[in-house]
Amino acid sequence: QVQLVESGGGLVQAGGSLRLSCAASGRTFSSYGLGWFRQTPGKGREFVAAINWRGDSTLYADSMKGRCTISRDNAKNTVYLQMNSLKPEDTAVYYCAANYRGVVVTTTCDMDYWGKGTLVTVSS
Repeated sequence: QVQLVESGGGLVQAGGSLRLSCAASGRTFSSYGLGWFRQTPGKGREFVAAINWRGDSTLYADSMKGRCTISRDNAKNTVYLQMNSLKPEDTAVYYCAANYRGVVVTTTCDMDYWGKGTLVTVSS
C-alpha cells in the first residue's frame, strides 16, 4: 500500500503556471506507475498525465499536450505536474494516483491508490 498527498494547488490567472506535487509514503514508491487526474462536477474525473515506474515513459491528455510535464523523483518519493498556460477550463480538483503494476495507465479503474486532491482555480 501507499499513501499519497497532493500539494501546490491554488488560485492563478489565465496564462499562469502551477507546479503540483504528490508525496508518497513507503519504500516501494519507485515500483508504482503514477498519474494525475482531475475532476469537475460537469465532466467527472478525467485523465491528465501518467508516468511509468522508471520515468522513461509518459502520456498526456490531448488537452494538456504542450502545456504540462509530468516527472518523478523516486529518491524523494514525489511526482510532479508542471502546468503552464493555464486556462479557466483547467479549473478542477487534481488527484494523483498510483498503480502497483508500475505501468502507464489512463483509466481510473486501473489505479489502486488515490490522494485526496488539491484544488486548482484559474480565473479569467
